[in-house]
Amino acid sequence: MARTQAETTVDVAIIGGGLVGASLACALGALIERERGERPLRIAVVEPQPLPDAAAHHYQPSFDARASAIAYGSRRHFAHLGLWSAMASEAAPIRHIHVSERGRLGATRLHADELGVEALGYVLPNAWMGQVLHQRLATLPIDWHCPARVEALTPVDNGYRLALDTGETLQAGLTVLADGGRSGLKERLGIASDHHPYEQTALIANVEVSRSHGGWAFERFTPAGPMALLPLGGRRMELVWTHDHATVDATLARRDGDLLAALQQAFGDRAGRFRRIGRRHAYPLSLVTARETVRPHLAILGNAAHALHPVAGQGFNLALRGVMDLVSAIEAARREGRSAGDARTLAAFEARRTDDHRAIVRFSDGLIRLFGIDHAALGHARAAGLIGLNAIGPLRRTLARRAMGIER
Repeated sequence: MARTQAETTVDVAIIGGGLVGASLACALGALIERERGERPLRIAVVEPQPLPDAAAHHYQPSFDARASAIAYGSRRHFAHLGLWSAMASEAAPIRHIHVSERGRLGATRLHADELGVEALGYVLPNAWMGQVLHQRLATLPIDWHCPARVEALTPVDNGYRLALDTGETLQAGLTVLADGGRSGLKERLGIASDHHPYEQTALIANVEVSRSHGGWAFERFTPAGPMALLPLGGRRMELVWTHDHATVDATLARRDGDLLAALQQAFGDRAGRFRRIGRRHAYPLSLVTARETVRPHLAILGNAAHALHPVAGQGFNLALRGVMDLVSAIEAARREGRSAGDARTLAAFEARRTDDHRAIVRFSDGLIRLFGIDHAALGHARAAGLIGLNAIGPLRRTLARRAMGIER
């Protein structure tokens, strides 16, 4: 991944080299290898944060490593790109999912063997996924600008001009914002987003439990908000614990022993006894959706396009499906002699994404709002619904396939 000259024309410029941007670059790199044409697709990635030397860096598992839930459908995408065999070495399989509401009878259980698969999903350390992706990128003919920041993004004929803080300039037929929305480029282009705060903060930490988790993931709804436990290696699990804004600071300030006792009281004994808790992170939660995800010669992916509540673990999986849909649209355009940023290319991408995006937003946001209503009659109805869902095999399997990202 060599640096380019001062001015370069590329077919696709990806702003952001994190998990979403790197996944897109790897998928487009696979397209370059499949085409083997006289005019291969030219790709550039712009990433402001310096990255470790992928060839020299050795991954060291950490108790505190942040992780992501990878749906079974996302595993298939990574396998298609030739990446899953490397990722799998650090993946903890989710073989069972248990959904319940605190203080109510009834629960729903989903099982991988009921769907005929090894796992409903997997939990992978973000750092390991990033290392695998960047090791792959190092083998692909992609222009890499890192560390570099886009200082100006200007529409021009047939694309955008990207002025970098390194003094380099890129002219791209298609520019993809995959920077998580942190750069402010989306706002500078006049692309507004709808924000719906949940008035909640997610406390995220890794915990150690007293017995093997056996591949179980837990989703538990409480009056303060949902809690999730995801399996990691050994007896570790990743905790996502939702708090009201008013209470999270006091929880973060507790000593480990007091916090573990509070967690035990809130979650119960289903996962065993909580023995250890690692570094704590807190993130305010909102539903954020960009009002535009495509413009001529521009596409928006990942958290720059949508930020979801982590209740159903769908954010990265939705983003990865967007990556693969964009690559499919670009591949179709190339076969028909059109450019990556062509209006028909982006219209096909947007049409593919719209239904999936709306369904996932309705699903995750609906869960938060449904279980956030503190009303006795509705609570009994939710309990009956969980019992009924657990008893009705076809409905339960449909829910599982949706969560796995293999039915949309």
